Formats: sequence, C-alpha cells, structure tokens
Amino acid sequence: MAKYDVVVVGAGNAALCAAISAKENGASVLILEKGPEHKRGGNSYFTDGAIRFAYNDLSDIRRIMPSLTDEEAGKIVMPEYSNSDYYNDLMRVTEGQSHPELANQLVSKSYETIVWMNEQGVEFELNYDNQSFKKDDKIHFWGGLPVKTKEKGIGLMKALFQRAKEAGIDIWYEAQATKLLTEDSRITGAVVQQKEKELIVEANSVVLACGSFEANKEMRSRNLGPEWEAAAVRGTEFNTGDGINMAIEAGAETFGEWSGCHSIGTDYNVPKVGDFTKPGDIFKKHSYPLGIMLNKEGYRFVDEGADFRNYTYAKYGREILKQPGHVAYQIFDSQVRPLLRKEYNLEEATVYQADTLQELAEQLPVEKEQFLKTIQEYNDAVQDGDYNPSVKDGKSTSGITPEKTNWALRAEKGPFYAFPVTCGITFAFGGLHVNTDGEVLNKEQTPIPGLFAAGEVVGGIFYKNYPGGSGLMSGAVYGKVAGTQAASFAVNQSKASIK
Repeated sequence: MAKYDVVVVGAGNAALCAAISAKENGASVLILEKGPEHKRGGNSYFTDGAIRFAYNDLSDIRRIMPSLTDEEAGKIVMPEYSNSDYYNDLMRVTEGQSHPELANQLVSKSYETIVWMNEQGVEFELNYDNQSFKKDDKIHFWGGLPVKTKEKGIGLMKALFQRAKEAGIDIWYEAQATKLLTEDSRITGAVVQQKEKELIVEANSVVLACGSFEANKEMRSRNLGPEWEAAAVRGTEFNTGDGINMAIEAGAETFGEWSGCHSIGTDYNVPKVGDFTKPGDIFKKHSYPLGIMLNKEGYRFVDEGADFRNYTYAKYGREILKQPGHVAYQIFDSQVRPLLRKEYNLEEATVYQADTLQELAEQLPVEKEQFLKTIQEYNDAVQDGDYNPSVKDGKSTSGITPEKTNWALRAEKGPFYAFPVTCGITFAFGGLHVNTDGEVLNKEQTPIPGLFAAGEVVGGIFYKNYPGGSGLMSGAVYGKVAGTQAASFAVNQSKASIK
C-alpha cells in the first residue's frame, strides 16, 4: 500500500498541469498512467499544439516568446483577442449552451495559465502556417489562435514530464485506477491495477484527468449512436471512460452534451487508434473551406464556407460520419491546390488526381453521373466577387442547397484532386459536473470531498462545436485549478487528522 496527498489519474496535459500545480502547493503527488511509458501523454501527445487564450496585443504574446526579436515583431499585425472575444466565440459555436461560469473560468484564467505553463518550461511559437497571411510586407494574424506549443503535442508533453521529474512527482506506468475509495462520502484513495498486481493507494484527494470515453466502442455506441462504432479514434487508445465511470460509482453527477463530441474530417486511411509513431495530427484534412465536399452518392452535404475552419471543423466530422459508407471526398482544382494546408502534402495523405473532372470521377467509387452533375451545378451557382481566403470574403453561391457562403470558386482548372475523408473522434462533450474550482459535484450539486477533475473528463463546456485550441486550454486551466484545490484540500485534511 502507498500513500500520497494527491493522486492524479491520467498523464496528459490536464493531468500534468494538475500534478505540477499540486506539487507547487505543498502536496506529495502520484500520477497514474494507464498506458506504458512509451505511450504516455494521452490525447495531448497527438495535438497539433494550437492553444487559444485571451490577450491584449503582441506584447502579451512576446511575454511567453522571449526569443521573438524586435525585427520579427515589427512585421507582425496582431489583433486583440480579449476575454469577451474568446467568451463570445465559445458561446457562438456552442449555440449559447456552454455553462457560463465554467466558460468564464476557462476564458478569464487562460492568459495567466499560459504564462504559468511557460514558467514550467513549455515553449510556444507563432502559428504562422495556419493562422496568418502576408499583406503589404506585414504578417497579419487572424482567428484568435496565433500561438501553438513548440514541437506540437510532443514538445508540450516532453516539457511537462520534464518539469514533473524535476519536481519529484512519482509516475506509475501501466497502472489503471479501477475504483475510488471512500469513507463517509469522502474520497480516501484508489484501487490500482498494475499489470498482475492490485494495489491500494491512499490519498486525501484524487484528480481525475484521464480523458473521455472516445476509445470505448460500447460507450460511443450507447451515448453517441451506433454509427459511431465506425469512427476512428484520433488519439490515445486508453481513453475508455474509466474516470467518468469511477466517479459515477462514487456518486458524481454527469453533465454536458452526452450525445455530442469533438470529431473531424480525417484521412480515410487513418489508423483506427492513434499511432504513437506518427503523432502530431498528421491525418486531418482541414482545407475543405477552399473546395467542396461530396459524398459517394455524388451530393454536397455541408456549407464548406460557413466560417473559418477553426469554428466548423469540430462539427463537420459527424456530418461526414452520417454519409453513406462514412466517407466523403474533398475536391480541389489547381487554383487552390497550392493554398492547401501542409497535411495535404504528406506521404500519409490519400489523394486521387486527374486532368479532368470526368477522369477524376472514373477513379472514385462514387455515383459518377450525379458527382459530375453536382459539381457543374455548383460551378454554375458561383457568384462573381473577389476571392480572398484570409477573410470571410462573402464570395458565395446562389440557388443551390446547401449554399457555399464564402470562398466559392469554380472548380474548373485542372488538374483536379480528390482527398477521401472519414470521421475521426477526439473526445466526447459529456462528462462530469464540476464547479469552477474543479471539484466534482454529486447529484445534489455539492462537492464530493476530495474529488476533482480536469480536461476532457469535464462536461458542460463544449456543446455541438468547439473553437479550435480551446480544449488544450481548458485542460491546462482546469488542471492547474484542480491541482491547486486538491493540494489545499489534502494538506488541510492532513492537518485535521494530526489534531
């Protein structure tokens, strides 16, 4: 039997932030990682690293990027992204359903948490590739997402694990928490299965930061719908809902949109679970606003240009899943091919190419006559106007369903390209009910003493959709908060027991 002040279940971004924060606040800390050491890091290991936080101007950005020179800064146009901008974006894409107090905590603590992460050794860099454009010798950033972690999720987790090591935080690998221990409704530890051994770990508080249930096919089918059995799991195979189920057994209340999830359009030949030898979100396909998407029956099914991809990609995955065969085809011509994101140029990208649309259709397992008819109807519906992919240009279609609201350019100049995509699930939006201190609430909506949660296990923040980069930020904010509160609770419990 082992004893710690705080046990953190999970070893991704939220978990490491919780563990480091708890250690900073005087607690002895144990991290339980379900996977082996070479597969540690949870979904965070697979992220592209873009992280959304509120800031006033470029000087706020430079505070976490001291290597950014005056010369570089002089060429950058960085629009303000205030707390209200962030909050309004979150509310807009979730259709006003994000819990206001939880949303405000995420937004208001975002910048101070970014600064804290930097102090822990996490390095950041500007997101030039996907969030900026050049105009009049200046680099203009847009979309409220100008920063990403250096070396993507690999760099993020490398820095956090290094900090945990320096802080003297213990980590057990291949150690699955299977049950929370309680006494008089207070959490007193956890049962841990480590390989063939079952162990008891005593603790004054437990932080659950072990992800959602997206890698659990049965839970996906039951909560999201049977079609979700076909979805690829974009991240770790170990996020099977363990933390949620343990908390429910201990009396926790569920919260949020249990029928919703973060999902994207990803390469049709993506691995069925995240491949730790190919991290970095390399299979996604996010340039769809520049082209059109058709299903195998030859029909378009979404407005590809409804908004910048930051605000639509997390909901269009499920629209692809609804299509026959759970597949769609992103179509581009030579006018836009040079503008596509880097993932389209990787060797892992599945692509068909032909000099004419007719020849392209011949290569694809689609209803060829309808496929070509749809593209012709789309081309005929494109309205005149200036095409500018760096802004919502209003260049649209007229008279077809669905319309394309922005960036409507005729697909008419060969060669033509088709990228087959399917649905990849990242995490489910439903989870546990927590308050702004990360305390897990019971069915009476009062805190369960000693139980805290952070990251994707938390429900109530995201509904239907998600502003890009806000999941990573939520994990860090609530991880830091939960770790601080868990340490305070644990230390106070220790003092009380001594008395």
